[in-house]
Amino acid sequence: MSSPTNAPAITPDQTPVLNRMFRFQWEKAQNSYVLLYPEGMVKLNGPAGEVLALVDGQRTVADIIQTLQAKFPDAEGIDRDILDFLGDAREQLWITL
Repeated sequence: MSSPTNAPAITPDQTPVLNRMFRFQWEKAQNSYVLLYPEGMVKLNGPAGEVLALVDGQRTVADIIQTLQAKFPDAEGIDRDILDFLGDAREQLWITL
């Protein structure tokens, strides 16, 4: 379930949207954010959950980066990490841009 790895780079002006076949939510039993889909569930690590929590179809990639840089000021290179994760999320078809 992935798209070609030669997809164009994600840019700060793009607005990611969660794929409608997934439901993003906090799962108390898992103590983490998860993506639910008809065939199962993806348990997200902390950083992935933080990023996807901001994917609302309104915020741009730049907005997401700015919000997380403010929340985690000591995380050097967070912008690159966010861009890399969003690229991975697009390849997994979790988000569209």
